[in-house]
Amino acid sequence: MRNPFKQPLFHVVRRRDISIWKSLAYRFGAILVGLLLACLLLGLTTGNNPFSVIPLLFEGIFSTERKFWIFVHTASLLLIVGLALLPAFKMKFWNLGGNGQILISCLATLICMKYLGAAGWPDPAIIAVMIPVALLAGMIWAVIPAIFKALFNTNESLFTLMMNYIAAGIVAIFINAVDGTGSGTLSIIDHGQIPGIELPFSNMGPQYYPLTLIISLIILGIMFAYLRFHKHGYELAVVGESQNTAKYIGINVKKVIIRTVLLSGAVCGVVGLLLGGAINHTMTVESANNMGFTAIMVTWLARFNPFAMVGTATLVAFVTRGMAQVQKAFGITNSAIGSISIGIIYFTVIAVEFLISYRIVFNHHSKKEKDKQLPQGKEDK
Repeated sequence: MRNPFKQPLFHVVRRRDISIWKSLAYRFGAILVGLLLACLLLGLTTGNNPFSVIPLLFEGIFSTERKFWIFVHTASLLLIVGLALLPAFKMKFWNLGGNGQILISCLATLICMKYLGAAGWPDPAIIAVMIPVALLAGMIWAVIPAIFKALFNTNESLFTLMMNYIAAGIVAIFINAVDGTGSGTLSIIDHGQIPGIELPFSNMGPQYYPLTLIISLIILGIMFAYLRFHKHGYELAVVGESQNTAKYIGINVKKVIIRTVLLSGAVCGVVGLLLGGAINHTMTVESANNMGFTAIMVTWLARFNPFAMVGTATLVAFVTRGMAQVQKAFGITNSAIGSISIGIIYFTVIAVEFLISYRIVFNHHSKKEKDKQLPQGKEDK
């Protein structure tokens, strides 16, 4: 008898048998395909040789010592923000407010530097105060949506996204009130600057790049241990899987949500502290540089694995810094072309993640192929 229901042309099923080497080969191939497409786009739009793009990507990172350390610094900051989002994401609390938490922490850092410095405090005392203040600012900005989520089950994605705009508005008001030049940039503050680190065999002098790298590795180790071995890491994973299950085994879900998001905000506060106290000593409403959004991709591509995030953060930093060198070498003044090229690379990487996790099964396959998708003990009727 003919089936009265129209069958779809294909359906998607989850892969369970792909090896780690095969998945790595897929990812590497996706990066190569993305680079090739980006090279072709840049070649067509600028009239340059498309294959000259790849050497320029590496030149933007390895041609000088300073460029290399800027690349390391960019990857380190992305890694820190990704690690900040990681515990919240594992709990399925979609924290899209990383930018706002970074901005508020940076603002709190610069307020300490400005007013405590004007009061005559020595730099070590200012630094000792602004470190906890920056972390506390990030925690407060993150926990506001968490409290509403825990108590009233509000949508955390929209709430944290809204907090980004509020933070940017507060920063803009403060800069206009304090600076008064209308430039939208706070004047550089000389008090309370976190000292840099002078590397051996380097002529650059004390720099903040190694400091960013060291802090990112420390946070990486702490976050891995917290999620893997600490009771809190187990509890937030259970809450992420099923809140009903968590309640059944006696976990206080509201407490876990608030506690986890406080941790997320504190780590974002570290980035704000570095931006204000060690790197820029000033700020604008764009100081976060959209790291809160870029780090979402870093976290997702790593599948919430802290050590895999080192690789994804490095990839994003490589593409970003390398493409900046390509635009400079080709004389590209329209930043949209560079952004589209970067987007193509990201798109191929994200697309292959779907192919790694799922496969497409067409319905004209044999019955034997269909039966493999059915639970054991059931028949295809």
